Formats: sequence, structure tokens, C-alpha cells
Amino acid sequence: MLTIDVATRWIDRWDRQQEGYLPDREERFTALIDAVEAGVGRPDPLVIDLGCGPGSLSARLLDRLPGATVVAVDADPLLLSLARAAYGDRDGLRLADLDLREPGWSRALGLDRPADVAVSTTALHWLAEPHLRAVYAELATVLRPGGLFLNGDHFSSEDTTPELARLERAVHESEERRRFAGGRPEDWRQWWDAIAADPDLAGVAAPRPATAAHHGSESLHLSTHVEALRAAGFAEIGTLWQRGDNRLLCAVRP
Repeated sequence: MLTIDVATRWIDRWDRQQEGYLPDREERFTALIDAVEAGVGRPDPLVIDLGCGPGSLSARLLDRLPGATVVAVDADPLLLSLARAAYGDRDGLRLADLDLREPGWSRALGLDRPADVAVSTTALHWLAEPHLRAVYAELATVLRPGGLFLNGDHFSSEDTTPELARLERAVHESEERRRFAGGRPEDWRQWWDAIAADPDLAGVAAPRPATAAHHGSESLHLSTHVEALRAAGFAEIGTLWQRGDNRLLCAVRP
């Protein structure tokens, strides 16, 4: 059985390896939750967390907004197992094992009212553009009028503004050099190899092959996300927070 101590240890280690790619990850979390708090206008928002992984963002949301209900969605059984062991007893959190690439995922959430906001961090770049467009179109059907979508990720502008994209990447790389002057944390592949070898996780669900083998981005361009959101019917779309190519993208449902 996966204990809370083991799950918490591996989630902490997950957070550290993610910071190897996003040295200002916690700042982006803070900006995202600030936007949720300011944008929904109520202490008990209904939030959808798309691609929640082991629940890092969902837990931080509930720390700040204990009256919220967070429906956290992912399809990887190992990451969801960590989230359930660490956070499964938290009031307001519901974990949903759903593949966003499968049409109808929003109906399977079982929402009793339209969501106030949907959030995601470092997750939706996995989706190829046709799937991304379908996810955004379906998401628009379950957000209330005026509802927000907040997506934190690396977004490249190299297809539209190549010189700005070069400078954005340089800013990010400068921050990495400062933050990791004493050595970088383990990377994505090392984390997955280590967790697969941990005897404390024997019998726990294995990751989906596509997860452990993931490399790079399918939908890395800012323009891809903006165009897909616009096609889904979102109105105002823009960047709320940025450091280099690390952005918090916001879209408003009319």
C-alpha cells in the first residue's frame, strides 16, 4: 500500500525536478492562484485542474482557498496514485482518471454547476494541436460566462516574433544559470527511472508508456494556444505573468 509519507516524499522530489525546468515555478503558481482569487469573485470557486499530475497545483489552490472545490484530472495511474495517497482525504479535492484526448471527458467530471475557472501548469503542451483544439472547445462548454482559463507553461513565440523568442529564451537560461550554479536537480527521465526502482512502490500502478517516454512538446507555440482558444469561443486572451518564455496565459469565456 502506498503510504502518505512515501507519496509526499516522491511529490516533493517531483517538484524539485520540475523546478529544474522552471526555476521560478513557485512564482508562477502564486501568480496563477492570485488570478483565481481575484477573478472568480467568490470564496468557494469550482476549479478544474487539467493534467494535474501528482496534485501539486491542486494542493496549493486549496491551501489558499480552502472553500474551493477542485476537480483534478489526469490519465497517468502512477501520478494519480501519488496524488490520492498524499491528498485524497483533503476536503474539496476530487481526482478524476480521464484522458483529455478522449471526447466527452468534460461530461465525465460530473459537475453540478458550471466551473468558475480551469487551470493547468506544464501539461497541455503534451497534446498535439488537433487534441488541444478539441480540449479547449470542450472546456468552453463547462465554464460559466466570465469564467477563466489559466495555463502556465513554456510558450514559444519563435514562429511569430523570432527575435523576441530568442531574448525570452536567453532570460530563462540566465535564470537557470543563477539558480543552479551549484548543480541542477535530477531531470524528468531520472525521476521516472528512480520511482520505477523504489521498492516502496511495488504493486503501485505503472505509468502510462506515453508518460514515461515523453520528450519535448507537441503544442509549444503561444500562437497555437491563442488560436485554439479563440476558435473555442474565448474572448480576451493574453499573458498575465511572464519571465522569459515562461508564461501564465489567461483566457476569458464570454
